[in-house]
Amino acid sequence: MKILISNDDGYLAPGIIALADALKPIAEIIVVAPDSNRSGSSNSLSLDRPLSVFRADNGSYFVNGTPTDCVHVALTGGFSFKPDLIVSGINQGQNMGDDTLYSGTVAAATEGYLFGIPSIAFSQVHKGWEHLDTAARIAREIVERDFKMLQKPYLLNINVPNLPYDQIKGIRATRLGKRHESEAVIKTQDPHGREIFWIGPAGKEKDAGEGTDFHAVANGYVSITPLQVDLTHVAQLDMLGKGLS
Repeated sequence: MKILISNDDGYLAPGIIALADALKPIAEIIVVAPDSNRSGSSNSLSLDRPLSVFRADNGSYFVNGTPTDCVHVALTGGFSFKPDLIVSGINQGQNMGDDTLYSGTVAAATEGYLFGIPSIAFSQVHKGWEHLDTAARIAREIVERDFKMLQKPYLLNINVPNLPYDQIKGIRATRLGKRHESEAVIKTQDPHGREIFWIGPAGKEKDAGEGTDFHAVANGYVSITPLQVDLTHVAQLDMLGKGLS
């Protein structure tokens, strides 16, 4: 198996290093990741400037761009490496519910999916890298699974509780939950007295009932959510068609 690994925390983040170390024994890997933290970059491509690819001392490649840039360049930029699977992460902090729309971790996997390659995004629920060994071990176990029940390519979003391995209760297939609206921006001033704004914290869980990703991880389970890219609101499409006829 050949695996392309990327992330949004940057090529030096503990999560991507642990992920690469966990997958090296079972696959031929290549790491192509951002040069710095690009959290919240979603599926953005850098179209206003050229990109550069550098080789790190540890053999990884890093790009002065977004997670999507990294996967795009890796797949179209002349690398002879043709992956069978794309794995993104391990992210520092959860990507559940509405987070997936903003997540650079999920975006890197989505780019692979758009190229017709099975792709998986891994995140830890809480920041700080506590029990990262658990997340890395689970990532390897999931990569080793044969998802014959899924049509390829598939796009999976996986969140792992920050728990010791023996305290993980299992794995659950989940749907995305929902959050309340984000909290207000934080308004302050720069050293020159000019008004500036920081994006506020994400909203609290609104739909976190049984069957959601929020509910699974809160109860000690790994959450796996299959994602799709088609944003068409089918019900409204039918209503719109009838209203326009």
